[in-house]
Amino acid sequence: MKVNIKSKVPLIFLIVVSLWWWFYYVSSNAFNGFGAEKHEWLFMLDTLLVLPILCFICEDNKQKACLKAAMLCCTAVFIGSVIIPEQNKMLFQYLESGRYVVLAIVLLLELTAVITVVLAVRSLLAKNEDPDVALQKPIDSMLGTSALSTLLQFEGRVWAFALFASHIKPVAYAGEYHFFYDKKDGARSNLAGFLALMVIELPLVHLLIHFLYSSTAANIITGLTLFGLVFFFAEYKAVGKRPISITGNNIIVRYGLYPSLTIPVHNIAAISANTGFIKRSRYIKRFNYAGVPNVEILLHEPMNGRKAIYLGVNSPCSFIHCVKQVKTKDSFF
Repeated sequence: MKVNIKSKVPLIFLIVVSLWWWFYYVSSNAFNGFGAEKHEWLFMLDTLLVLPILCFICEDNKQKACLKAAMLCCTAVFIGSVIIPEQNKMLFQYLESGRYVVLAIVLLLELTAVITVVLAVRSLLAKNEDPDVALQKPIDSMLGTSALSTLLQFEGRVWAFALFASHIKPVAYAGEYHFFYDKKDGARSNLAGFLALMVIELPLVHLLIHFLYSSTAANIITGLTLFGLVFFFAEYKAVGKRPISITGNNIIVRYGLYPSLTIPVHNIAAISANTGFIKRSRYIKRFNYAGVPNVEILLHEPMNGRKAIYLGVNSPCSFIHCVKQVKTKDSFF
C-alpha cells in the first residue's frame, strides 16, 4: 500500500534538523569552532525559513500548508528555546517572548468558540435547529469556508457537548433515519473508563512532576491534561447524541466530535457487513471506536482520495438494509 510520505516531509525535516542542531550546540568540535561558535541564526534559517517553504511545497492545499507551517514553526521556537544556549540567544529571546502572543491567540480562539456555542445553543432552543448547522452558520458568516472555520466548528462542538449536552437532542439533527454507535463493542463505556483514569492520575502526576522536576512543568502538563479531559468528556457525551443519519439521498456520517461527512447514496458502489480487521490507509476512512468496523461502504468515485469508508454502528444489519432501500429508490427515480 502506497504511503503518503510527501506530507510528512516537513515534520521529518524538523526532527532531523532539531537533532542535528542540538548536537551542534551541546558538543565541542570542528563544526562549531570547538565550542566557540554556536550561532542561533543557523537553527533559525532551517526552521523559520526552509521549513515553511517545505510546507508549501509538500501540501497542495495552501490553507492547510499555512496552518502546518505555523504549528511547526511554533514547535521549532519551543525546541530552540531548549537547545540553544542562553548566552547565544540574541534574536531568539524575542521569538521566545512571542509565545505569549500565541497563547493570547489560542485563548481568543477558545473564547470565540465558547461565545459561538452559547449563541448557537440559544438559536437551537429557539428554532429547534440542527446543532451542527447552528454552530456552522455564525462561524462561516464571519470566516467563510476555511481551515480556520473548520477548526472553530470543532472547538464549538467540544464546548457545546462539554457544557450543554443536556440541551442537545439526537432528534434535532437532520435526517429521516438515525443510527448510533455508542454501544458497539462498549465504545461509550470505554470512553467513561478512560475519563476515570485521567481524573485519577491527574493529581498524582501533577505532584510527581512538581516535586521531581519543577512546578512550572507540572502546571503546563496539568493544564494540557485538563484540556484533554474536557475533550474526552465532550466526546463521551457526543457519542450518544450525534447520530449517523440518512436524509433524502445522502448519508450524513457524524461520529463523536469528528466533522460530519456526507456520502451521496448514488456514489455508493456497494455496502455490506464487515468482520475483518481494517488497517489504516490513505485510501480508506474509518469511523470506529472499538473492535473492528462492521459496515463496509465502497464508492464509485473517491471522496477526498478515499475509495472506501468503514463504520462501526450498533445495528449494522438495519443500517445496511435502510441504505439499500434508499439506494433502490434513488435508482428507480
